[in-house]
Amino acid sequence: MMLDFETLISADRLTLVDFHATWCAPCRAMMPMLDEVQAEFSDRLRIEKIDVDEHTTLAVQQRVMGVPTLILFRKGRELWRHAGTLGKESLLQAIRTAEEAASE
Repeated sequence: MMLDFETLISADRLTLVDFHATWCAPCRAMMPMLDEVQAEFSDRLRIEKIDVDEHTTLAVQQRVMGVPTLILFRKGRELWRHAGTLGKESLLQAIRTAEEAASE
């Protein structure tokens, strides 16, 4: 699968990239929460799930050292990053903070 990562992250709206692996139990555990977050922010946020085993070079380029790693982008710029599991409220706060910064 060819992936145009630069186009993916250069959108005007926020893009949350979920670097995960199919064998990763914490990654699987976070998927329902990510779906809830996507529903809550619907048109203001896009979530892209990228399997590190399928896109190893991209994971290395993005300095992904472990899974899950979540990176929030807007207009090609990294705004926030978190490695490891994360609670829904912490993720929502990170997204809200990035939205506020973007609107200034």
